[in-house]
Formats: sequence, C-alpha cells, structure tokens
Amino acid sequence: MKFKEHTLEELEAKRSRISSRFALVGLDGFVDRIVTPVASRSGPGDDFMPISTITEFARRIDEAAGKSTNIELYPREDRLGGNGPIMANALVTAGMKTRYIGALGSPEVLPVFQEFARKTEAVSLCDPGATNALEFTDGKIMLNNTAVLEHITYEKIVATIGEGKFFDLFSRLDLIAMVNWTMIPAMTDILGSFLDKVLPNLPSRDQRVFFFDLADPAKRSDSDIKSALLTIKRFQSHGKTILGLNLKEAQTVGRILGIGESDTNAEGLKRLATRIRQELALGVVAVHPRECAVCATREDAWHVPGPYTETPLTTTGAGDHFNAGFVLGQSLNMTPLASLALGVASSGYMVRRGRGPSLNDLDAFLRNWPA
Repeated sequence: MKFKEHTLEELEAKRSRISSRFALVGLDGFVDRIVTPVASRSGPGDDFMPISTITEFARRIDEAAGKSTNIELYPREDRLGGNGPIMANALVTAGMKTRYIGALGSPEVLPVFQEFARKTEAVSLCDPGATNALEFTDGKIMLNNTAVLEHITYEKIVATIGEGKFFDLFSRLDLIAMVNWTMIPAMTDILGSFLDKVLPNLPSRDQRVFFFDLADPAKRSDSDIKSALLTIKRFQSHGKTILGLNLKEAQTVGRILGIGESDTNAEGLKRLATRIRQELALGVVAVHPRECAVCATREDAWHVPGPYTETPLTTTGAGDHFNAGFVLGQSLNMTPLASLALGVASSGYMVRRGRGPSLNDLDAFLRNWPA
C-alpha cells in the first residue's frame, strides 16, 4: 500500500501548516440519540438480542402492514450531532482553528453542545433538530425532526452576528464548509447570498477552499437538487470548490446530471466522480462508499481502499469524519491521494474508537493500517 507511505511523508512535511489555517463550518445541529432496535428481550437493561441489519428491520416493518407492531429502541447515548458539528469537532481535534455557526440552542446553547461551542467560539442561530440514530451492521437509519432548522436564513445569520463582523470573519477564512443542505430548507438561498452579497466585497485569498455536502438528498426534488448543484458550481470562481458525496448521493447526482449508471468498483467510481466534476466544472469531487474512497480533479482521478471493519463501535458520523480528514488534507495542500488517505483514516479511526483522531492519531493509524 504505497499510498500509506506517501501520505505519511506528506503529513510529516506539512502538518506544521495546520496552525495557520482557519475554518468556518455550518449550519445545522442535532441532538443525536444513538439507539439499538430490539429483536427479543431476555431481561432488563441491555439483556436483549438486537435487530442487526436494515434488511431484518425492514422485514419487521413489512410484516406489520395491515396490522401493527411495537419495536423497542434501546438508548445507548445522547451526543452532539449534525453533519456540521461532527465535522467541525473533527477539524478542531485534528488541530485546525475552527469557528461554527449553526443550531445549538436558543436562547442558550444546550449542555450537549457547550464544550464544542466553547472550542469553536460558536454562534447559535436556533434550537437544534433531534435525531434517533438506528445503527445496524450494514448501515444506519436516521429519524430526524428538522422543523426548527427552517429558522436558519442568511438574514438570521447577519442579524445574529452583525454584517460587519460576518464579512470580516469570512475575509479571514481558508476553509468554508457548508454541509447538510438537505435538512436546511433555505440553504440554497443562503449560499446564493454568500455569492451575491459577501464574496464580491471581500479581497481575494489564494488558499480559500469551499466544501459542500448534500447529506442524503433523497427527500428533496430533482429540481431542488439541481438548483443547489448549480449554485455550488458558482463558488469555483472564488476558490477551490469541493463536493463530497457518499455512494447513494453520488448515484443520485449522477442521475440528475444525466450521467447514467456506473459500476461501484474502483474504476467505476472514479469515472462517476470524474463525470460529476466535469459536468459541474468543480475543483474536486470526492465519493466515499464504506469500503473505499475516490476523488477526481482536473488532472486525474484517485482511489484508496478503506480500513473497513465489520464490527464498528459506532457508524454515526463516519462520513463527516471522512469529510474532515479529506478537507484537512486539501487545506494543507496535500495531494489528492494523501487527502483521500487522511479521509478514510479519520473515518476508520472514529468508527473503531468512537471519537475523532488528532494528527498524531492519524499518523499512528496509517502506520498500523488495519489488516
């Protein structure tokens, strides 16, 4: 696996640059309750057999059609959630100075977010959403309550922070990551306001990187998704623009752009990422299924295997940790191959340990790559 040695060399050479990088992440926020669906119970507490797979869970639901059923959701823990807070927390853990704007509680930040808010000098716009995260061996199902996120608008951001302070913050950023487009109804309008009202009034910045993550847009219409993609495309005029997609999202975007079906092996995924990047004229498109990751730039397309495990401690937030690792590499001017390796290592570490890695953790994980 030559990509490991390549990544370790780059990380050693460029890790000192992280202290000079400044990121802004937004705009969601959720309180995540991690739960396990119960198949059969033998006693109190965790004395039960879980429903292990989504297929088994779906069968239980299907069998209830025309009747009814009761499925217990056993609570494991409540924790900070949302694509934005998880990604921002991962960047902070890796050592990047990061500010956060999003839904963390109103009028006061909720206890689950308070340490995170302190570390990121966070600005809270409204109460967070709520999620029941059902974790299975073959994936997860996120049951969300998102009504409060309707309060997140450009006008709310400016009114809360102050226009002058917001423009000043934006002018100093090296990385702007706007994630969870699907759950924030006004996100396309917010991005349009950044393009029309903020960026034209700022001085140019050589190293500015924009990152976007749609976050499972299945519930949104094709026309809404296409409008968002065309808005994201416009950011390329202001800096390197990266679109991050999991496999399902990439297939959806490919269909909407008229690209058609692609194989899900390494070569097929590289072709899909390349075609999406070309259609949208973006700087980078990254696609990260569970078993590997690929990305495409103007120059070429790259692939790295993932340190997949069949027995993860947790899977909620794995994609957000991939995103954090990948954009960390890109912000440090690392090569696409090394950036992918940081992404899968960050995700791989998190699902095994239940927390995000520091740079030293990433270094050790790469050196001791799981078999």
